[in-house]
Amino acid sequence: MSIIVVSVLCTITNAMKSSNLKPVLETISPEFGSSFTIKHYNQSNLIDKPYWHCHAGYEIVYISNGKGRRQVGDHNTVYCDGDLVFLGPNLPHIGLANGVSEAYTEVAVQMETDFLGKDFFLRPEMEGIRQLFRRAEKGLSFYGDTKLEIGSRLKQLPDRPSFSRLIELLQILDSLSQSTEYKPLNAKGISLEVGGHELSRIQVVYDYISKNYQNNISLEEVAKEVNMTVPAFCRFIKKGIDKTFTQLVNEFRIAEACRLLSEEHLTIANVGFECGFNNLSHFNKQFKLITGSSPSDYRRNKNIVL
Repeated sequence: MSIIVVSVLCTITNAMKSSNLKPVLETISPEFGSSFTIKHYNQSNLIDKPYWHCHAGYEIVYISNGKGRRQVGDHNTVYCDGDLVFLGPNLPHIGLANGVSEAYTEVAVQMETDFLGKDFFLRPEMEGIRQLFRRAEKGLSFYGDTKLEIGSRLKQLPDRPSFSRLIELLQILDSLSQSTEYKPLNAKGISLEVGGHELSRIQVVYDYISKNYQNNISLEEVAKEVNMTVPAFCRFIKKGIDKTFTQLVNEFRIAEACRLLSEEHLTIANVGFECGFNNLSHFNKQFKLITGSSPSDYRRNKNIVL
């Protein structure tokens, strides 16, 4: 079993946002003679990661700062001041630094479920971490002091000696298991074969929505993008992400609205219009339905966690 710790300092460009990378299953490969691997990247040696991908094991991702999109399985929201998430196995996601337009640090820790042996996490002392793993199967987003403290510890993790690094990882998992500062993402994994033709089609759908969410999107248009009839496309989306296409588009638009609401110079009506809602009442209704908060309450309370 392995852990991959990746520390990245970079700025995402618009060209990378629009790249046409295929979804893949990323493998977790340890270095020779070790149960974990540490890799460092910066802008000069950054290796492109899959845009839409998943892992067979668990993953902790920390983004130090900036605004970005959190797209995990069928969950689609934004974060406004960095992010700390814990993702379960085989949960497809887009790189969480996607869209961040300022310099940031990213640390990712990947581990298979038995990286310390088949029975290690069955010990009584590991009960809290076992529960954490179960909660992470649909994704967790941590906030508040937990995000700041764990983020700081994750940034120092690559510089520790190998044994100390392993002990610190266990302590980080223990701290996360005890924290109450988290929100379940309740993400559902794509039910289609990961890495297959169907998942490529889902990526095309997400890309199309990303480019056209400000406009009216007809089912005929998007079905044509994936070479399907409208009835077949509706069945395909429902089977793949257990949502209607309209729900998917509205969630994408509301996620973008959350990002724009941090821009004080925009009125709420302007935010709704910028996100593809031509009716303020409909925008308010959808925002409340998806986030549980009104746009004005969200703007007033920047601590609302989505």
